[in-house]
Amino acid sequence: MAQHAPPARGARLGRAAGANGSVTTVNGVVLLLPGASRFSPGPLRPLARALARAGGTEGLAAHSVLHGGDSSREEQARWAADEVVRRYGDVPVCLAGYGAGALAALRAAGHEAVGSVLAMAPCLPEARVSAASPEPVKHLAGRRVLIVHGTDDARSDPEASFLLAARAKKANRSTCRFEVHSDGHGLREHQAEVVALAVDFVLGSVFSGRYSRPVTDALAAPPPLGLRMPLASGFGRPPRR
Repeated sequence: MAQHAPPARGARLGRAAGANGSVTTVNGVVLLLPGASRFSPGPLRPLARALARAGGTEGLAAHSVLHGGDSSREEQARWAADEVVRRYGDVPVCLAGYGAGALAALRAAGHEAVGSVLAMAPCLPEARVSAASPEPVKHLAGRRVLIVHGTDDARSDPEASFLLAARAKKANRSTCRFEVHSDGHGLREHQAEVVALAVDFVLGSVFSGRYSRPVTDALAAPPPLGLRMPLASGFGRPPRR
């Protein structure tokens, strides 16, 4: 049975990046869910540009979900997935969020159109709080899930995302988590690597089913190895000759 979200007051989709110009058919969609502050967009803007470059020729449309009104970010993410189905039909959808948007992506992943979730620096309760009242994870079954978190994040507890990933891995083997050592909440120090990792995951999840070796290994590794994978410096760059 279709899972339709109620109207999300104030939400709208930004203009698609990627599915324009020479691309006439949309074959997949990534919905970009921003954090709580427009002054701290994290890696979403460079990610949108990178996805347009890397996925546009395959028919990837990247839409920002513009938050507004009094409905929750989770409700607006579900509404956006419904809107994708209305506009484009039965195409694979990836929810990609940062901060509060990452939490919304994880919570809205049960929508039937969603096949994958990318959560960057998700704003979860601290580990001791989340252990007492854990986030639900059963709805993540059947999705491919990547969590990316800076080890020096002072705004959202990295250990909380590890605990969530550990529980999610039990419900869904296709879950992995990368740690960005010495990086903070904005993931600025290693932004190029974070964006490259995100592009690799999104394109593999939406289209080919193939990933780079580090992502493949992280998805296959048992916990805790696949949930504490270090993001290597220079990830995504061509090797030096």
